[in-house]
Amino acid sequence: MTLNRSSRSGRLSTSIALTATALVGALALTACGGNSSASTESGKSGGGSGGKLDVVASFYPMEYLAEQIGGDHVKVTGLTAPGVEPHDLELTAKQVGAVQKAHLILYLKGLQPAVDQAVSQAGTKYKVDATAASPLVDHHLDEGEVPTDQASQDGDGHSHPQGDPHIWLDPTRYAAIAKSVGSELAKADPAHTADYQKNTDAVVGKLATLDQEFRDGLKNVKTKTFVTSHAAFGYLADHYGLDQIAINGVDPESEPTPARLAEIQKAAKEHGVTTIFFETLVSPKLADTVAKDLRLKTAVLDPLEGVKDPAKSDYFSVMRQNLTNLKAALGATG
Repeated sequence: MTLNRSSRSGRLSTSIALTATALVGALALTACGGNSSASTESGKSGGGSGGKLDVVASFYPMEYLAEQIGGDHVKVTGLTAPGVEPHDLELTAKQVGAVQKAHLILYLKGLQPAVDQAVSQAGTKYKVDATAASPLVDHHLDEGEVPTDQASQDGDGHSHPQGDPHIWLDPTRYAAIAKSVGSELAKADPAHTADYQKNTDAVVGKLATLDQEFRDGLKNVKTKTFVTSHAAFGYLADHYGLDQIAINGVDPESEPTPARLAEIQKAAKEHGVTTIFFETLVSPKLADTVAKDLRLKTAVLDPLEGVKDPAKSDYFSVMRQNLTNLKAALGATG
C-alpha cells in the first residue's frame, strides 16, 4: 500500500514500539526456560520441532526458498501471512519469540522494519539477509548518482535504506539468494549438507529455465515500455531490456495529479502502451482510474511479495503468468 512520508513515519514508530514491547515478552519467556537458538551448537542436527531445524522467514520469497531447499529437514515459520502486503508488517509477541528461538532466519534487510528490529535483538547465529547475496540498486537515480541520505523510495511511498528491494523478480538475483540459503542451511545443519546442495541445485536450475523463458518470450516485442501502479519491476525491466513507467508517489485511494497523468498519457502514446498493470495485494482502483482516463486496458503484474493461496500458486507459476501478461501487453511475437 502506498503511504506518504509522514504517515509511514507514524506507522514505523508504532511498529518499532510494538516490536520492542513484544521483545520484552519474548525475552522474559526465554529467561523462564525457553530454548534460545544462541545455545544451539554448530553442527547439531534435529534440534528443532520434531527433530527438524526451526527456520523463520520474513515474507513469501524467503519462505519459499526455505521450504524448497530445506525440504523435510526444516520446519518453516513465515512471519507474513498469505495475502498480506508485507511492507507494514507488525510482529506479535509470539512471532518475536519465534525469531528469538530460530536456528536460522531468512529476511531482506530494509523491507520490513519490525523484522529488522527483531533480528537485531535475536541471538541467532545463522541468518541470511537477501541483500548480502544480491545488493540493491536504486532505479530512480540517474546513472552514477548516489543518494545523499542513502535512502530511496520504491515508488509505492515506502522508504528503503539501500534501494529498490524487489530483487526476487529477477530470476538470476533470486538464484544468488537461493545459493546463500542453501549454504547457510548446511552450516546450521551439516549432517544434511548433501540434501541442501541437491535442493539448491534444483531450484537454481529451475530459475535458469525461467530466465531463458523470459528472454525468449520478450525477445520480439512491439514496445519495450510498460506502465504499472507499483514501481516494483525495475530489476525485471533492467534484466530483460524493458522500460518501466510507474505511477509512483500516489496513494491507491487517491487520483494521480493532472501533470503526472499527462506524462503517462504522453509516454503511452509515444511507446504504444496498451495496458496499465496493477498488483494483487492492493486495490486496483488506481490502475482502473488511470486506464479509464487513458482508454487503456488493465492486467495483473504480480510483484510476488506474497501469494494468496500457496496451495494453488507459487513463485514459478506466478512468474510465468507475469510473463504471459507482459507478452500480451508488449505485443510479443513468436
